[in-house]
Amino acid sequence: MQSDTREPAPPRSIYVTDDVRSYILKRKRDFRLSTACSGPVLLPASFKPPKVTDLQIPIGDYTIYVSKYQARHINSIHRGMIPIFFDDI
Repeated sequence: MQSDTREPAPPRSIYVTDDVRSYILKRKRDFRLSTACSGPVLLPASFKPPKVTDLQIPIGDYTIYVSKYQARHINSIHRGMIPIFFDDI
């Protein structure tokens, strides 16, 4: 049996676009960027609860939690990660 002796990757920053910041501040809640079939999706934390392994990005009084699996592959969180619902149109 082998053990993983690699050092953990240093934390890195993920850029959050201004429109996503506004979206979060307007809705006054925490969000989580998680994995979906179509790619990363930004959902309310009440719908997709954060995990202890998530990266945390503060946005004012709120937090974006990023799945450790998504954090490895993204450099920014943008509007395309917000699902479109009919009540948002």
